[in-house]
Amino acid sequence: MRVRLLVVDDHTLFRRGLIALLSQSPEVEVAGEAADAGEALRHTALLRPDVILLDNHLPGVHGVDALPQLLAACPSTRVLMLTVSEDADDLANALARGASGYLLKTVEGDDLVQSVLRVHKGESVVSPEMTSKLVRAYRQAVQPADAGAAVSPPPPEPAATPAAPTEPVAEASASAATGATNRLSPRERDILREIARGASNKEIARSLDIAETTVKIHVQHILRKLNLSSRVQVAVYAVNHGLDQST
Repeated sequence: MRVRLLVVDDHTLFRRGLIALLSQSPEVEVAGEAADAGEALRHTALLRPDVILLDNHLPGVHGVDALPQLLAACPSTRVLMLTVSEDADDLANALARGASGYLLKTVEGDDLVQSVLRVHKGESVVSPEMTSKLVRAYRQAVQPADAGAAVSPPPPEPAATPAAPTEPVAEASASAATGATNRLSPRERDILREIARGASNKEIARSLDIAETTVKIHVQHILRKLNLSSRVQVAVYAVNHGLDQST
């Protein structure tokens, strides 16, 4: 079964070129196209596509604002944003309103097709250029809580309170995370830091002076060793474990 796709973009030439590109893939069927949010909503209800490829800067209602209605019209549909906007707020709003991915229009054709297939499988996809912004937003979200914990001591425990039974679990979890990290080779740690920085495979290959295919293999090894499913999860993992900075 091919992935049934609805392409939504107000620029006719770009939309037609996109359809021609995607139609070359035997795994994708372009079921329809739309130039604005209203037309996209009607087609979604009628065609019930597997994936909607949605631009943000549409006339009238922006793509991000149309997301809730599109998903309500066909709850099984997944939405993949394809836009020129590198604004972190647009990224955050799109993900918060139900988008399964956020790609920039600079994406390579093969990567776009693979992203459509991954989103259809239930994965989340974010352009490498936007990953660093997502990581920064995550870091800003968790730092205030950590700071607050540092200046606000916990209330005193009752004198007879036994040791918390969850401590061994927490220690085991931390030990498992450390063990997973230790399984990474020095080269994989280098690539993990680059991913957290938001670098694409091509940029990582250029920075480390290795082939792009080698980078792809290392990324797959990192995902497997850390039991993760996306580059975004890798980036967040790096921040949580202090692996996003050079040592």
